[in-house]
Amino acid sequence: MASSLGTILTISRLLVAATFFCVCILMGLFTSSFFRVLPSIGMMGMAATGLVCFLLHGRHYQRTSQSNYLPFLLIFLVHASSGLLTSAARIGEYTRDVVLQLPFLVLPLAFWLLPPLPSRNLRLLWLLLIGTTGLAALLSTGNYLLHFDQINEMYLRSKVMPTEPDHIRFSLLVTLSVSVGVCLLAHRSVVGKGANILWGVVICLAFYQHLLAVRSGLVALYVMAIIALLWLIFRTRQYQQALLLAAALVLVPAISYSLFPTLQNKSANTREDVGQVENTASANNYSLVGRVYSYKVALEVVKDNPWFGVGRADIEPEMAVRYQRSYPNIRPEFYIQPHNQFLFSAVAFGLVGLLLFIVGFYYAGLSIWPNYAPLLLAQYVIVTLSFLVEYTLETQIGLGYVLFFILLALEGQKPVPAPEGQWRPV
Repeated sequence: MASSLGTILTISRLLVAATFFCVCILMGLFTSSFFRVLPSIGMMGMAATGLVCFLLHGRHYQRTSQSNYLPFLLIFLVHASSGLLTSAARIGEYTRDVVLQLPFLVLPLAFWLLPPLPSRNLRLLWLLLIGTTGLAALLSTGNYLLHFDQINEMYLRSKVMPTEPDHIRFSLLVTLSVSVGVCLLAHRSVVGKGANILWGVVICLAFYQHLLAVRSGLVALYVMAIIALLWLIFRTRQYQQALLLAAALVLVPAISYSLFPTLQNKSANTREDVGQVENTASANNYSLVGRVYSYKVALEVVKDNPWFGVGRADIEPEMAVRYQRSYPNIRPEFYIQPHNQFLFSAVAFGLVGLLLFIVGFYYAGLSIWPNYAPLLLAQYVIVTLSFLVEYTLETQIGLGYVLFFILLALEGQKPVPAPEGQWRPV
């Protein structure tokens, strides 16, 4: 029975199915507001495909080292074990969190069980990311032009233009798309007219990032550009390309600031925000001020619960108690959880849980060092920068974005049975 099934569900067909489910996950990041279940369909499909492939053909292909995948399970276990500290009134919130974190259990195992996706499939998936991001940016720009004055005014009130997904995650997708596009072009994975089109999309997305004017996305974009500049100077010694990139680092922000009212207004809003930090009551009206005080409150919680935290489900009431005690001028509707993934984890799971989270999350990147993996490095850098200002992993889209593209980059590290004659995106 198994042998006859294996002749139908061949490895090549199962890899096509896995690629399809990867497309579901990727597209689901952009359609969450009206097709929320699509990423879950993709993840469950990946898990089922990986399991079937392993059971039918596991003896016929070499799996990569489990050290690239299994450490992610630590993060799920940390969340699951926090139930030991959860109060009875917050069990429902604990259950929702465990369900939210299931991708850390499902996706790494699925990718580990599968044989390597062909380089062509990997390249198509990365190009799909760039194309979808470009289309979403085009639609967002069209909406901006239709509501020009209204949206420009929003930027003075710490708001931004509508995007799909939310503006923070979308800005990170834009930076990742630019980074991936440059890597594909540098390795000649796209040539001819396709390369010219890709260059156009990359340049447009770089300018769009300034039009969108989300601080975390802009910081990630320029950090990646500086890393690329250092690589060109010290590693490859391509001084002409380095000079062109350095010129772009000066000209692109200068041109963008002169052309885009959104960037001008975001800059003015940020300066005003920073100037209000000392006034506690300003947390009721200014987003940056609110974040600063959320950090202070979170540190108080960590000080009182240093080793194992208060449990993920009890963060909100524990933070509220200390807001009321230490900062009574801040109204309850403006209490926010700490916008920093590391600090958030320390509050929820204590310093022990934070350490386990760091090991589980970063081990895959460290385990392949010093192998060449520019896409993996780009995603880790972008995600780490976002961790400093957001609790990125506490939403379905944020977690899906972070984990899926790390695993997709790791896919390029898998050993292939025969040389493919082209760069495996990694």
